[in-house]
Amino acid sequence: MEKAIGSKVNLKNMEDMLAVEYMSCVWDLMDEKKIQKLDEHVQHCNTSRLQHSINVSYYSFLICRFMGWDYRSAARAGLLHDMFYYDWRVTKGNRTNHASWHPRVAYDNARKITELNKIEKDAILKHMWPCTLIPPKYKESYVLTFVDKTCAVMEAAGQKWNKVKASFAN
Repeated sequence: MEKAIGSKVNLKNMEDMLAVEYMSCVWDLMDEKKIQKLDEHVQHCNTSRLQHSINVSYYSFLICRFMGWDYRSAARAGLLHDMFYYDWRVTKGNRTNHASWHPRVAYDNARKITELNKIEKDAILKHMWPCTLIPPKYKESYVLTFVDKTCAVMEAAGQKWNKVKASFAN
């Protein structure tokens, strides 16, 4: 993935200081096979889980950076927050509430590939709040939670919006 949806910043452009700063937070994760495998799974409409995770990661990074908060933890947690490898639209056994239990699956998978700090752990485990009942503990976790929901809406609505724009173009 070269950029977050809606962003003009090419994350592979090492002459762009913002791209360099973002990539310095997540470079060790980006080439990880288990992260790249997320590209094989659809998250919202035509958006892959990897693209969704990059979107959440990048926009959480930007907001936390602007606010002077821990943008590195926000970027890393954003990339790892949906690290699961099944179709969430299909019920899995007796686990009928994907929204409340997939953060634990993502956390368990994430900690197998990298050490997580307390903010990253909290953000991953609580990104589906209020479905998870216990609210996030850190401001970076709240940012990720709300960015995740915003990206989900934009990814789902984006395809419909493009169709509407195309119909008016003719």
